[in-house]
Amino acid sequence: MSRTHEVLNQPPPRTDVDEFGSNTALVEAVDRFGAGWAGAELTTVGQLVGSAGFQHDAELANTHPPVFTAHDRQGHRIDHVEFHPAYHRVIRDSVAHGAHTRCWAAPRPGAHVARAATFMMFAQVEPGHSCPVSMTHSVVPALAFAPQVAEQWLPRVLSEEYDPELRDPATKGFALFGMGMTEKQGGSDVRANTTAAVDAGDGTWLLTGHKWFCSAPQSDAFLVLAQTGSGVSCFLVPRRLPGGEPNNFFIQRLKDKLGNKSNASSEIELDQAVGQLIGEEGRGVRTIIEMVNQTRLDCILGSAAGMRQAVSEAAWHVRHRSAFGRTLIDQPAMTAVIADLQLEAEAATWTALRMASVHDHDDEQSRAFGRLGTAVAKYWVCKRGPGHAYEALECLGGNGYTEQFPLARRYREQPVMAIWEGSGNVIALDVLRAMQREPASVEAFFAEVELASGQHRVLDDHVKATRELVDLAATDPVGAPGLARRLVESMALALQASLLVREAPTAVADGFLHGRLGSDRCLEYGSLPSGSVDLAAITARA
Repeated sequence: MSRTHEVLNQPPPRTDVDEFGSNTALVEAVDRFGAGWAGAELTTVGQLVGSAGFQHDAELANTHPPVFTAHDRQGHRIDHVEFHPAYHRVIRDSVAHGAHTRCWAAPRPGAHVARAATFMMFAQVEPGHSCPVSMTHSVVPALAFAPQVAEQWLPRVLSEEYDPELRDPATKGFALFGMGMTEKQGGSDVRANTTAAVDAGDGTWLLTGHKWFCSAPQSDAFLVLAQTGSGVSCFLVPRRLPGGEPNNFFIQRLKDKLGNKSNASSEIELDQAVGQLIGEEGRGVRTIIEMVNQTRLDCILGSAAGMRQAVSEAAWHVRHRSAFGRTLIDQPAMTAVIADLQLEAEAATWTALRMASVHDHDDEQSRAFGRLGTAVAKYWVCKRGPGHAYEALECLGGNGYTEQFPLARRYREQPVMAIWEGSGNVIALDVLRAMQREPASVEAFFAEVELASGQHRVLDDHVKATRELVDLAATDPVGAPGLARRLVESMALALQASLLVREAPTAVADGFLHGRLGSDRCLEYGSLPSGSVDLAAITARA
């Protein structure tokens, strides 16, 4: 072969690595928040998702996205979504390791943290399948509003034996769940839904309407919002009825999305589809919000997982690539970029697992902190994801911009976590409403943040300024929406800085304080203050 085809100065594939053991921040946070007992299982998961075979399946699942077929060749309506076998292998592994419901099936101290870490590692390598996994996890607390329905479905939800075939629920030992809230005219205003439900008189309801977004339409059942005479109500709508007949659940099309290609997102019609009421009639938003709160947490977990993928791929590249006589990582400009990307990923990881740990504690203080802290973290961590992915992609240069490397896929993936379950304005306004309706959640939030009080002047000053913003919003409710984003950002940075000061190594905490709260902070990654940040110690953790 011609010498021009000799490959020089190209990094080897980043495969067959332990994605748990190599992620120092994740290992530390898992142990700190009470799930150290899960270390062996998490190592197994880390080695699985880091293997060349799993990474290849992730690539196949995205390069061969799901295909929708409305009718069979004889003209019968079948509403079938076909996935590449690689997708089924990925989700089967994820379910087998309890990424969906292990914390509910086997509760113990730290169970939610262990499940969160498992979910993050699978989402790091193949995020699309995480959507139905997340919704299946999140449906559990909502089903508690209907004990008789839960008795039918929970054993299947908790099963770790993946079975994708749609058939009579009585013949299945496993079930995936989806949800259907948004409509053409409503978007985030779910109370404007026009889907109607009529009491069938036999313990079921008949739903008719259109859902603009219904993710994972291949699922066995869905929680759906519909109007009754008492207002918006929540229903469980299965794809197959007892006996195996299809429900009147019709897929109109699959959405052609920017990213999230392996996951099927659809538009559906319900034409007198059979459903069961979940919770009280007219209180559907209150019922389904239990599911939404869990999926919002998973948006944080997914964004943090994406940041880990981004910085680990970037760090791998610059440790194996040379230019101008030196390895890239040893060049000051690149060292600063990798350190900054690592700071963002660590802050997201510690925040994500702290919010997961809330669910391992059954006390009012934890619940109050979780109600506000989850929304604050969802807004900020998910917002930071796309820019972080872009900067990491740029570290790879032209390679990063090609689809043969995973960061192009990650760059297209990150925005969905910021949009799903409430885009920026929706979340920021939710934070304002929570602060107004539940003042105890504000005090619980600051009680958490102020655990680091007195340890760093920059943080103390920032917390004081954040409290002033909170007071301003409380005294001027009319003007509060105009400063909502500024307020939530300030709260999120206070939370992240407090966590890192309390839990992370000094180099990481100091780097974050100087780079995010310091007076000489800059807007771009790679602009950490020179002389005051231990870049080498931070990059070593990438």
